[in-house]
Amino acid sequence: MQWVPAYVALGSNLAEPLEQILSAFTRLGQIRDTRLVARSRFYQTRPMGPQDQPEFINAAAGLLTQLPAATLLAELKAIERDMGRVPPPVRWGPRLIDLDLLVYGTDIIDEPGLVVPHPGIHERNFVLYPLADIAPALLVPGRGTVTELAHRRGAGGLRRVGQVAVST
Repeated sequence: MQWVPAYVALGSNLAEPLEQILSAFTRLGQIRDTRLVARSRFYQTRPMGPQDQPEFINAAAGLLTQLPAATLLAELKAIERDMGRVPPPVRWGPRLIDLDLLVYGTDIIDEPGLVVPHPGIHERNFVLYPLADIAPALLVPGRGTVTELAHRRGAGGLRRVGQVAVST
């Protein structure tokens, strides 16, 4: 099986969010038949949903995987469960950890439970700016490059925090 590049968005706004993201990075590196090859800076962002919740810490991870997209997504959901994620009480509410599969190679997938590229990727600067740290020239199928998308969306409401971008 060949190696496929895949990109994941990470977010948390509960229980020491920076620590949750760091733990998630470690767990991403432990997925079978998958390698964590890049991780972005951390960004503090306002919540997308209800504003009466803590700000989020967001980041992005670059993976190389031999897993099919659906299997990789299942692994991401298992990490969320293992880390204690429960469904937020309201849509876009507070969460301990959120892992979204953003891009899987050049595939365009639209099936129940799996849509790749992530349908909101082009609208979310808290996804685009971390992704631009690790893959600025990445072509998001059907949308454009990450850099173009980030430029169009703008950096309003984002603040870099913590360490600089790290390749692993």
